Amino acid sequence: MTEELPSIRRRLASILYETLLLLGVLAALFLLPHMALGSVAGLSLPGAVLVLHVFVLLAGYFLWYWRHGGQTLAMQTWGIQLLSARGRAPTWPQLALRYLLAWPSLMLYGAGLFWALLDRDRQFLHDRLAGTRIAFKR
Repeated sequence: MTEELPSIRRRLASILYETLLLLGVLAALFLLPHMALGSVAGLSLPGAVLVLHVFVLLAGYFLWYWRHGGQTLAMQTWGIQLLSARGRAPTWPQLALRYLLAWPSLMLYGAGLFWALLDRDRQFLHDRLAGTRIAFKR
């Protein structure tokens, strides 16, 4: 690849900022509804349902932003965007695969992030496998 790509540090800073933004999203769309269910109806949903709720909420957030401009709010701040490996807008299957692969990439002690230290283009493992890449916003 001939173009300059964002540094690993810049992408990690974007992930950290994204985490802070997601606290607000989860507070509004996860915590408040479940608190209301608990206090009004006395319901407490099983753990698997709660995990599924978080998974679906985050999927909606990321897939919508990635599909509409290739940037989440944090990516906009750091001037980076998600593209296909060919430099175009990623397809829905690429986005879904990237989202699914990002979970083990992060949850296995960040192994998919450390992959970027070995990758020829410094891309994360979930990007490499999904056929996507993080680039500077054009």
